[in-house]
Amino acid sequence: MKRTAFRAGVIVFLLTSQMLSIVRAQPPVAGVRAYRSAHEAEIIGEFADLLSIPNVASDTVNIRRNAAKLIDMMGRRGIQARLLEGSGPPAIFGELKTPGATRTIGFYAHYDGQPVEPSKWATDPFKPTLRDKPLEASGRVIPFPKAGEQFDPEWRLYARSASDDKAPIIAMFAALDALKTLRANPTANLKFLFDGEEEAGSPHLGDIVARNAALLGVDAWICADGPVHQSRRQQLYFGVRGIVKVDITVYGANRALHSGHYGNWSPNPAMRLAKLLAGMKDDSGRVLIEGFYNGAEPLGEEEKKALKEMPSTDSELMREYGLAGTEGAGRPLAELINEPSLNVDGLRSEDVGRQSRTIIPAEATATVDLRLVKGIEPHRQVERLIAHIKRQGYFVVTGEPDLETRLKHPLIARVVSEEGYPAVRTPMNLPIVKKIIGAVEQGIGKRPVMLPTMGGSGPLWAIDVATKAPQVGVPIVNHDNNQHSSNENLRIQNLWDGIEIFAALMTM
Repeated sequence: MKRTAFRAGVIVFLLTSQMLSIVRAQPPVAGVRAYRSAHEAEIIGEFADLLSIPNVASDTVNIRRNAAKLIDMMGRRGIQARLLEGSGPPAIFGELKTPGATRTIGFYAHYDGQPVEPSKWATDPFKPTLRDKPLEASGRVIPFPKAGEQFDPEWRLYARSASDDKAPIIAMFAALDALKTLRANPTANLKFLFDGEEEAGSPHLGDIVARNAALLGVDAWICADGPVHQSRRQQLYFGVRGIVKVDITVYGANRALHSGHYGNWSPNPAMRLAKLLAGMKDDSGRVLIEGFYNGAEPLGEEEKKALKEMPSTDSELMREYGLAGTEGAGRPLAELINEPSLNVDGLRSEDVGRQSRTIIPAEATATVDLRLVKGIEPHRQVERLIAHIKRQGYFVVTGEPDLETRLKHPLIARVVSEEGYPAVRTPMNLPIVKKIIGAVEQGIGKRPVMLPTMGGSGPLWAIDVATKAPQVGVPIVNHDNNQHSSNENLRIQNLWDGIEIFAALMTM
């Protein structure tokens, strides 16, 4: 009995050793895929637990619950993790050292999410829900598979931050789990930085990273925020636009007036504001503010080549979004997002529809966002905007105008801006950048789409100032994820792809 058991044990040990040798002989992606396939329910289960914690940056209690949860998840994977405190929500730092490694790679993501309006969601935004297809395609709610059961790659997981930005964090952790199981150690020291207030503009991240610059030293940063290309192909980006938001308020009488008694006599600030905003762009969407495009650092030859090679999806996007025409005088989306822009986020004056009253509003306010490219600083673009408003005859103030000011100036505009932050762009021809491109290509089996600058903005400027290390964006989530809106979702296959991509980067 004992001899038979011993022989059986030897056979099992030999088979297991042979299997591990075979797995290690394959490209890492093959073994990682096999691991994921065998652990899909566990990966999604851990993900759902994290998504169940509300994560709006202003919700201090729950933000710290998220941070504590992530610290625990990192600790279970051997990552030495701790909070980096500042004046706002904490950032999370983690480090996983690899014996003998000569390179250090950093991974950035954020764990906070946009505010929610539950009434606009089909299901509770903090109760992760699985659907068999997108909600817009009449996707129905289905139960989560049990351990050992498979997920259809086209299913969608609905919850706030399902895509933006907790998905890449889970993909990183699952990649580490797979590599550990396969006994395939990372080839570099790994550092992790998870931001707790990116969706609030990361106002405190600059101070946090400046005070911890030595701790955050790396050879390159991988930024996991953002979506893949609209064609569903994996996308890399090498920069993000900066942004600064501005509130513009135009005034009429010092209180709302009856439109019958005072119409045609008392100026209407809503009309004035509409005219002011309309004069900031021409019919093709070109910004008319003097000097608005001055100082933009031109793209290099490699960046221009990447834009020409990008797949064209404009016509498909127009159909998806119900657009008969676009701005930009026919130029493609990929080209236009490499330029500065002016966007009206919203307008507010008085009520509309059944809540409307026949009055002349006392004031009207618009919030605009100015997207910036490398070479244009936030304060400079705001100065150009203010100069334009003044040229339209407005007296510009930063506080509420008093009676004396109102009686002296027929046109008054209050302009208040935030600090904002500048754009960042990394050259595509750096050796470490080419190595990252090669690793992603190995992970997905094909050349990724290369975008010189992502259209959105992010706090990479803070990391750039503190560490001076190259930054490459490696997003993994689907482009149609409803990020920042209601019914945010993640296509399951995008998570699976992300696990393999991060494993490839960790072992490049």
